[in-house]
Amino acid sequence: MNAIHPIAETAETVTLTRADYEALMDAIDDKEAAAAFERTRGEESFPAEVVDRIMAGENPVKVYRSHRGMSVRALGSASGLSSTYVSDIENGKLAGSVSALKAIAAALGVDLEDVA
Repeated sequence: MNAIHPIAETAETVTLTRADYEALMDAIDDKEAAAAFERTRGEESFPAEVVDRIMAGENPVKVYRSHRGMSVRALGSASGLSSTYVSDIENGKLAGSVSALKAIAAALGVDLEDVA
């Protein structure tokens, strides 16, 4: 960013040209975006389709399982649960215990909050 040259200054205010003001605001936006990126570095992001399906009310376990390309049987095996139990959770027949949801989340590589 080029140096900003105030048009006028008082003890309480500084007057800038529109171009300087916009450059200053762009620099702030860039710093905020960089900070947000640093906070999420290393975290996985998901395609809009995954988010849209969850927002539409589809069961998150089912959405993440399908995104990972796993069958119900494979998720059951990876989480140490029966495929019937996993299927019942996905279909809303059972809520699933906290320990089961933790195991499912670990097998899917997501946080517990993502599937609970």
